[in-house]
Amino acid sequence: MLPTFSLGPLVFPTAPLILIIGAWLSLWLLERSAQSLGLNHEAVYGLGVVGLLSGFVGARLAFVLLYWEAFQQDWLGIIWPLHTGYLPLAGLVVGLLGAFFYGRFHQLPPLTTLDALSPALVVALMAVSLADWLGWGGFGTVTAVPWAITQFGLQRHPVQVYELLGGILALAVWWRLLIRRQFEGQLFLVTTAVYSAARLFVEAFRDDAILTADGYRLIQFISLAILLACLFALRQLTHVTRNA
Repeated sequence: MLPTFSLGPLVFPTAPLILIIGAWLSLWLLERSAQSLGLNHEAVYGLGVVGLLSGFVGARLAFVLLYWEAFQQDWLGIIWPLHTGYLPLAGLVVGLLGAFFYGRFHQLPPLTTLDALSPALVVALMAVSLADWLGWGGFGTVTAVPWAITQFGLQRHPVQVYELLGGILALAVWWRLLIRRQFEGQLFLVTTAVYSAARLFVEAFRDDAILTADGYRLIQFISLAILLACLFALRQLTHVTRNA
């Protein structure tokens, strides 16, 4: 839709800018949600920064290691340019590990911290979807619906817009539950379940979906697993709370 934008004689890629704004907005929202839940907002903000930076470095280093032969003759290429060349899954794992150990060191309550993290994580995922949309990073299946967008000469489902709507729904649910949270972890589990359900639905309309060896859509499989895990955990925690 808008892969680049101009500022005078300078031309900037849109997607990286959206991701930077999304990271800032996620950290801002994380601090506010931590305050709302009575947490040490400075420590929780630090957890977000550590998770973000470690995830960024982990995703880049994993890409470099995977394609090490291409970087052996270009050591500067490891750190520049930084607008391409990442393994998101590796970054997610490293980022989660960094945030986990930071939280343990500062003795943050795990479940309440996850509750505070929920809206920030959703906003971060929404930023990825928006960057994907503006930068032409993905595309939906061919369709004749009135709200279709033209990509590569065909009318397609705006899957990134669907993902954004799913994120908005998840954020609305988090905000609605905030004032009547019954137990620690409820906000995180419900918000994650709503967003996972949305991605499970949206992925059916993606034409560039990642497929498993058996032909299943990988994101749908992951979303379904997360959704079921959240529902099971909600059931268990609700049972424990009622019997406490």
